[in-house]
Amino acid sequence: MRRNILLPTDFSKNAWHALRYALELYQKDHCNFYILNAFSATHNILESFISMEPGSEMYETERLDSENGLAKVLDVISLNEYENAKHSFKTISTCNSVVQAIQNIVEEKGIEMIVMGTKGKTGSRKKIFGTVSIDVMEKVRHCSVIVVPEIANIALPKEIVFPTGYKTPFKRRELNHLIDLARTCNASIRVLHVFTHKKLNKEQHNNKKKLEAYFEGVRFSFHTLSHMNIFTAINCFVQSRNSDMVAFINKKHLLFGSLLTHPLVKEIGYHTKVPLLAMHDLRNKY
Repeated sequence: MRRNILLPTDFSKNAWHALRYALELYQKDHCNFYILNAFSATHNILESFISMEPGSEMYETERLDSENGLAKVLDVISLNEYENAKHSFKTISTCNSVVQAIQNIVEEKGIEMIVMGTKGKTGSRKKIFGTVSIDVMEKVRHCSVIVVPEIANIALPKEIVFPTGYKTPFKRRELNHLIDLARTCNASIRVLHVFTHKKLNKEQHNNKKKLEAYFEGVRFSFHTLSHMNIFTAINCFVQSRNSDMVAFINKKHLLFGSLLTHPLVKEIGYHTKVPLLAMHDLRNKY
C-alpha cells in the first residue's frame, strides 16, 4: 500500500531541507509525494483573488514562476540522486492561501502526513515556527504534520520524546502515526511526564496504563522531571539525551494551543534542532 505524503514548498532552503528529511524518513516505503506550491500576488489572499483572475498578466506570471520552481525541485531531486524506485513525485501549483491549499489537497489525495519546514523565505530568525507552520498545525486538524527545522539532522529518528501529563485519555488511533514511525525507524518512544505532584491520581494512572498497552510492540520507557515548566523540561530532556524528535497530541484549546505561540519560542529557545510531530485529538477534529 502506497503512502500519500504532502510536501508544501515555497522554494526556500528550509522547505528543501524538509523535503530531504521526508525522503529519508520514508526511504523504505512506497510513497506518492505531492509537492505543493501555493502562489498569490500579495499576503492578503482576498486581494490576490481580486487582482489575479486566471488569464491576467499577474496571474500568469505567478503561475509560471510556481510551475518553473516546482520543475526545478524535481530536477534537483534527480540530479542529486535522491530518486528512489519506491517513490513517485507529483507537483501541484495552485493560486490559494497555503493553509487552504493544504486542506484541499489533504482531502482530495487522501494525504496521511504533511512534512514541511518550520519557516519559509521571510521567516524571522528569532522565531522557531513561522506563521504558516503554526497555522497548518492548528488548522489542518484531520492530518498529522511533521515540521522540520532547517538545522535538523537528515537521519531516521532513533528516539522520539512524547510529553504528556496523563490528564486526558488517548485513543489508540490518535497515536497511530507515532507508533508507525517508531516501528518504521526502529525508534524508541520516551514518554516524558513533567509533574507538580509526586503521585499520579487514579485517572492519570489509568491513562498511563493505556499508553503501556498502546505502545506494546515498540520500545518505550517512562520518564519524569520536576521543578521546571514543561517547555524548559522538554528542551532539557531532548538536549541531554540527543533525542531526534518530539511528538505531541494537539488537544485544541488546551496544552498544545499554547505551545505553538510565543511561550514555546520563549521557553524552548531559539535553536531547536529536532523535528516536531503534531498529531491531533480526534474529538476536536474540526
